[in-house]
Amino acid sequence: MAETLGVSMRTIYRDMVTLQDMGAPIRGEGGIGYQIEKGYFLPPIHFDPDEFDAFILGMRMVAARGDLPLAGAAQRAIGKINAVLPDGRHNLQEQSLLAYSTQSEEKVPLPHLSALRAALRERKKLEITYLDLKGRSSTRVIRPLGLTAFDLVWVLTAWCEEREAFRNLRVDRLQSVDCTGAIFSREAGKEFSDYLKTL
Repeated sequence: MAETLGVSMRTIYRDMVTLQDMGAPIRGEGGIGYQIEKGYFLPPIHFDPDEFDAFILGMRMVAARGDLPLAGAAQRAIGKINAVLPDGRHNLQEQSLLAYSTQSEEKVPLPHLSALRAALRERKKLEITYLDLKGRSSTRVIRPLGLTAFDLVWVLTAWCEEREAFRNLRVDRLQSVDCTGAIFSREAGKEFSDYLKTL
C-alpha cells in the first residue's frame, strides 16, 4: 500500500489507526496485514458535475504547474478520490479535461517551492538570497506570507524584515532558502490578507 500510494509505511500505520479511531472495522495482524470486515464500505462521495470538473481541473493544474512533490500529491489525491467514488460513475484518469502549462517544454526548475510551502504552513522566518531582474544579489530575512501561481512564474509574497514592507519575489530567482528556526506570530498589518487589501 505504501508503494502504491507513494507514502511511507509509517504513514500507512498512522492512517490505519486514524480509520480505526473513526470506527472503521479494520483489523491488523503481524505477518498478515490489514483486513476490513465484510459488508463495510466507505461512504460514497457525491460530486455534482461542476464540482467534479473543478476538482479535475484543479488537480491537473497543480500537476502541470507545481514542482515534483506537488505534482505527485495531485496524482495521489486523484487516486484516493477515484478509489472511493461509486463504481462505474467516474474514472478520473479518463476525464477529457486537461491542463497544461504554457511554459517552454522544459519546466522552469523550482527547487525551493517545497521549502517555501513548508515555511508558509509553519510560519517560519526564512533567510533568502535573491537575484533581482537587474542581476543584483541580496540576502534578507523574510516572513513568507503567500504563494501565487501566475501563467509563467510562481511569486512569493513576503514581509521583508529589513525594509519593513511587503515584497513580491519570483520563486525561480531565489538562489538560496534557509530556515532560521524562528516562528513569527500573527501581526496586524503584516499578513497576506493585509497585502491583498493594498491591491
